[in-house]
Amino acid sequence: MEKRKIKIVDTTLRDGSHAVSHSFTVEQATAIAGGLDKVGVSLIELSHGDGIAGSSINYGMSKVPEMELLSAASKVVKNAKLTVLLLPGIGTIEDLQEAKDNGAQAVRVATHVTEADIAIQHIKYAKSIGMMAVGFLMMSHMGSPEKIVEQAKIFEECGADYINLADSAGHMVPDDVRARISALKNSIGIPIGFHSHNNLGLSVANSVAAVEEGASYIDVTCRGLGAGAGNTQNEVLCAVLDRLGYDTGVDLYGIMDVAEEIVEPIMQRPQVVNTASLMLGYAGVYSSFLLHTYRAAEKFHLNPRDILVELGRRGMVGGQEDMIIDVAFELSQQKTR
Repeated sequence: MEKRKIKIVDTTLRDGSHAVSHSFTVEQATAIAGGLDKVGVSLIELSHGDGIAGSSINYGMSKVPEMELLSAASKVVKNAKLTVLLLPGIGTIEDLQEAKDNGAQAVRVATHVTEADIAIQHIKYAKSIGMMAVGFLMMSHMGSPEKIVEQAKIFEECGADYINLADSAGHMVPDDVRARISALKNSIGIPIGFHSHNNLGLSVANSVAAVEEGASYIDVTCRGLGAGAGNTQNEVLCAVLDRLGYDTGVDLYGIMDVAEEIVEPIMQRPQVVNTASLMLGYAGVYSSFLLHTYRAAEKFHLNPRDILVELGRRGMVGGQEDMIIDVAFELSQQKTR
């Protein structure tokens, strides 16, 4: 019986950029991209952690311009698709064209789970210039299965090649994943992918649940390098999927060696589930809330964990960081009553 094929999307050079403070050099990028390509990874994503054009004071400056990294990586990637992430509002269509000119073959256009419509023009443009285009829904734990199907259909209708759900906060448990992936599988006609964070220690389990419900593209990083507690660990997931009888097309010993010999030496800290990461996953909030929360907790003499839980309860989204101080003030007032 032929094994079901699962495409591995390695985002060490994008989500992993957060964990190394956007400090990848040309030598590191080419070594990682070349290694991933040789062992059979299907897509290799390379961008600033917040997508192309993310290098800024707000999001963190890249040590090397990402277009320079892309150009260098494109010279060593022979089989995989070199991919970029674009967040409308940070990256523009002009940035996308520049990425294509520097070797990008695919783009994943990422929006909040309820805002797929802001990506329509970017997906259509990518298709018009011959790129693979992916609709990427972030913070998908905040959308019901019905809402996710509604948003995915927007991507499908404008020409996306597949839909990628992202558990950006690492908040979901396997049943959450199953409900969303199965709803998509029953409602749209293009492939489905899944991106997980390990803040609750469930990224591999959630990725397997996604595969079992029909996802055929799974995001990973070597050694789990990524924001928060990191992402689904490439070499671990490939081993697990092999044991379960799936075909990733990835040389297992080879990806172990890439992780151990190329990626691990450049990691700035162990990729563990510390208290901060755990609370982001438990509360279901953006990692960008963390620093603001600690500052507000200090100002109002609160436990930062109580603020994070309240932010999650209110369903606050990226861009609302300025409201954290208001929430902390309200909690402090309740505390003194």
